[in-house]
Amino acid sequence: MNSTLFFEELWKHYASKTPSANKVKTLLEGAGETVFNDHIAIRTFDDSRTNIEVIAKPFLAMGYKEINEYHFEAKKLYAKHYEHIDNPNAPKIFISQLLTNHFSDALQKTIKEVLDKVDTNIFDQEDLILKGRVWETPSYETYKILQSESEYAAWMYVNGFCSNHFTIDVNKLTNFAHLTNLNDFLKDNGFILNSSGGEIKGTPTLLLEQSSILADKIEMEFTEGTKEVTSCYYEFAYRYKQKNGQLFTGFIANSADKIFESTDMKLQEA
Repeated sequence: MNSTLFFEELWKHYASKTPSANKVKTLLEGAGETVFNDHIAIRTFDDSRTNIEVIAKPFLAMGYKEINEYHFEAKKLYAKHYEHIDNPNAPKIFISQLLTNHFSDALQKTIKEVLDKVDTNIFDQEDLILKGRVWETPSYETYKILQSESEYAAWMYVNGFCSNHFTIDVNKLTNFAHLTNLNDFLKDNGFILNSSGGEIKGTPTLLLEQSSILADKIEMEFTEGTKEVTSCYYEFAYRYKQKNGQLFTGFIANSADKIFESTDMKLQEA
């Protein structure tokens, strides 16, 4: 699959789980904007069958290279970001993984058992992140147990492999001079922003400001019946110039830490 088709499929899968994404995109296009993507984020487990290196394979084959790494001690996550070698307009890729050995034996055992039931060949396929949940129908009881330790683990368990968010490049919008203007526009149109750590995460001094709407809630089939869970969300990023005149292309761990919470069910229930 060529890179254009791959990203189209990635968006299609993401948008099918995230109705608000198409609504935001359509709303902005209706206001005369052309929407460009700043970065795509993907979640995974640190198991050798599914870790960052596995998820990154198709992007490396497309000409991406690893740029930086990030540590999230509170949420027990590790991440890397990738940029295309030749195309600065290609979306950046941000891949995070749950550090399962930092959690209870019960959580580690649960994740291993879930992955052990999957045909190993599936993990070797280059389009793994287009496949969603590749294991059996989840148990709501297991979901709640995982959630008590890690929202991230619970989210992965029910959603599987997909983009957990796409990100609008606010710098390329013409009618919104600042992220605050875009946030106000979204709120005026009924969208609820992730307010964890403030609606805007980051500062001009850090060279990156980010905001996001809360993840969509979708009906999920569990072994115990249908329940509502969070799926994916849309993010918005505004980047500032570095001393060399080039826009900052990296990420800020403290900001990303709060952005992760866009999928937390507790924010939806607050």
